[in-house]
Amino acid sequence: MKRSKPTISEINNSPRPPRKIDSRAELRQLQRVMTGALFRPLTSQWGMQKRWTDGAPMKVLASEFIKPNDRLSSFERLEIYNRQYWFRVLDCLYDDYPGLRAVVGERRFMKLATAYLTKYPSDSYSLRDLGNRLEPFLQEAPHWAAPREELAVDMVRFEWAQVVAFDGPAKPPVTPDDILDIPPSKLLLGLQPYLSLLELNFAVDDFLIAVKKGESEALRGEASNAMDGAPKAAVRRKRVRFPKREKVYLAVHRHDNMLFYKRLDQEAYAILTSLARGDTVEDACVGAVTASERTNVDWSAQIKEWFDGWSALGWFCRKL
Repeated sequence: MKRSKPTISEINNSPRPPRKIDSRAELRQLQRVMTGALFRPLTSQWGMQKRWTDGAPMKVLASEFIKPNDRLSSFERLEIYNRQYWFRVLDCLYDDYPGLRAVVGERRFMKLATAYLTKYPSDSYSLRDLGNRLEPFLQEAPHWAAPREELAVDMVRFEWAQVVAFDGPAKPPVTPDDILDIPPSKLLLGLQPYLSLLELNFAVDDFLIAVKKGESEALRGEASNAMDGAPKAAVRRKRVRFPKREKVYLAVHRHDNMLFYKRLDQEAYAILTSLARGDTVEDACVGAVTASERTNVDWSAQIKEWFDGWSALGWFCRKL
């Protein structure tokens, strides 16, 4: 029987280590203790906490399942792993979410990331999944992004979509022969799993481009200072203006193993989301055109152009 992963409650209320391991239950108990020790937040001085979840001295607990050596105590050996876990996951979030960092600020980002990982520790073998619950976390605890809560959520959705697009699974694309004899009223098309469709309240795509450009210029300046040898004033990064509220529709995807994001018209977004829900091509197109407020549009030509482009990008797959 396959054992489930330790729950957040088990981690936060980890027991004491067993005196010996003679059963799977005792092994699981030891695993929960070790997991709890690794996932416990560090102190403000980046050290391991001095007390265990039950209030016992951490030095005593560490000595119950970690052997000292001639250089380090049990506490110090365990602290190395506790610190390296947190340094690694915080670094990953820092690198993966430059847009969120720009929205909330560098200092608050680290506090936000620590609070997030305390509530939602890593539960995947892959670090790419580390931020998969940032959106619900910000919705549950919006104060971490105040006063730009909505912008932060939009940015997290956009940056997570890029993670999905970069290495998400792909299915064989639909070919013309696959759909040749199927009328639009019966044709069902699936969308690639790596494709994300986003309805956003801010132009986070343009904002993120500006943020990354500013970071790149700052890094070049710092490298130039290092090469010159003589100490100079620190390169000041330009502050990027926060975007104003506007409705934006985006498709985040990959093509030829490269990451892209593409602005969509509202009607195009409506068609794609309708297809993703399982509607036929005919129903999706009719519904989008009927709801549109635009006039004087040759919808037949426009829809054909959209579908030709989406097909060339390989967005469509078989609907299971």
